[in-house]
Amino acid sequence: MNGGRVVCSSSDDEMKSSEEEPHVLAVDDNVVDRQLVERLLKSSSCRVTTAENGMRALEYLGLGDDQQSCSGGQILKVNMILTDYCMPGMTGYELLKKIRESSHMKEVPVVIMSSENIPTRINKCLEEGAQMFIQKPVKLSDVKKLRHQVMQSKS
Repeated sequence: MNGGRVVCSSSDDEMKSSEEEPHVLAVDDNVVDRQLVERLLKSSSCRVTTAENGMRALEYLGLGDDQQSCSGGQILKVNMILTDYCMPGMTGYELLKKIRESSHMKEVPVVIMSSENIPTRINKCLEEGAQMFIQKPVKLSDVKKLRHQVMQSKS
């Protein structure tokens, strides 16, 4: 247990490569899924920060109730948010809505992932502004597609 702190897990060399590597915030309550996504993103030359739930993600982004983030209150630059749909406390859909309501984060692409293929859920997320909906388990081909989209959104 981390005592309620935001867990900011980023690659060690993030300072030297932050310009060319897109920064992805990966949110998933399942540690195995989170580590898989992190490995796939890093293998595709992405800088990765992970959060174990929607509230931690909001705190990291500076959108939490107490407005504290790992950067000491600065607006963090992430190029994409990849979140699980089914999480305790706050679903990926609810996280998506909070991000879309934020003036400084609403343009950041949000990708929802889920092990359940429920068309109404997928449509609801896409209508709310999700960039894409990915079926779990996430594959390297999915991550390559995401990276291409991230690079397009950076330019």
